[in-house]
Amino acid sequence: MGTERPRQAILLSLKPRFAQAILRGIKTVELRRQRVALAPGAAVLIYASSPVMAIIGTARVRNVERDDPQKIWTRHAASVALTRAEYDAYLRGADSVSAITLEDPAFLDEPVTLQQLRGEQPFHPPQSYCFVSPSSPGTLGALSSKLAPA
Repeated sequence: MGTERPRQAILLSLKPRFAQAILRGIKTVELRRQRVALAPGAAVLIYASSPVMAIIGTARVRNVERDDPQKIWTRHAASVALTRAEYDAYLRGADSVSAITLEDPAFLDEPVTLQQLRGEQPFHPPQSYCFVSPSSPGTLGALSSKLAPA
């Protein structure tokens, strides 16, 4: 396999505030309450939820770690674009958290709107994330293919 990057990508649904922060390089760590299994190098399609409702950019996974919320905060507080109160509210009751470190953020030249995605196939943006691949239908497959190695 060598340095070949994984062909599977993830469509990550984010509030517009966080999508913009990732694409501007301000937020380099995305948090998820559930376990996220992603390999380093995996492509990330960034979907900004309402009111934007479009895939607006891409990034790559540098690594994913899962740990106690306090330990993740200690290591990544400066990279999550959250106040401590927001962090605590999001993770209230969680025993562990996944921290997805992202790299190589880039805005798409033209956002892919929810209307465009739904015009090609039945599509519902994920609450958190979903996997896509070059074999996914329509634009999702095309974007995934473009981000994956040949």
